[in-house]
Amino acid sequence: MNQTIALPTTFAPVPVPVPVPVPYDENRDAPFIALESVSGVGKSTLTAELAHRWGGTGIHTLAPPHSGWSREADRMKPLPHLAFYLSDRIRQSLAIGPVIADRYASSITACQAAVHGADIAEVDRLIAPFRPYLVVPDHTFYLRCSEETLRERMAVKGDTKQDDADLFAIPGRLKQLTANFEAVANDDPTAIVLDTDGLTPDDLANLITAHLESHRA
Repeated sequence: MNQTIALPTTFAPVPVPVPVPVPYDENRDAPFIALESVSGVGKSTLTAELAHRWGGTGIHTLAPPHSGWSREADRMKPLPHLAFYLSDRIRQSLAIGPVIADRYASSITACQAAVHGADIAEVDRLIAPFRPYLVVPDHTFYLRCSEETLRERMAVKGDTKQDDADLFAIPGRLKQLTANFEAVANDDPTAIVLDTDGLTPDDLANLITAHLESHRA
């Protein structure tokens, strides 16, 4: 004879509602752009400048409330790292205005492949099932600079992290990351490559703003 045992309230299963994606208008007026590059080029400064100019939202990985998890996330394999991009924050923010992402999906491919010694194609294979959910940027700006310029910018960077130090401390890391980002940009239909040597964040913001205005004219 079967018996039904009532669990104490503390241990009773809690029903979890299925998340419903926030409605997203592909014909929106607000642009969504992503900034990609190796650490230290100036993505965060440029993100803040563009968000200020456009009255938009700057999003950095890891976005709140996960900001304090960066050390743990750095040890993750490519697939679970992608989970931080699967929130609806970009969709929610686009309902209000422009969104500028300081790193996006391209960084998963380029950075995770370099850090874990994986092939770009293998990382892309892991990401592929999730791409339909990700909001596609209108434009992805790949920022480049010379190693000399990168060292100069890194020397005055106020929030240097282990990833920043590893660029020069680990043999071949900068070269591999640079090659990975170039390969990803070559296969990215939203890619626009910007050489940043000799340009200020204000100069770059002017170039990006002019580019968006020309495409929306």
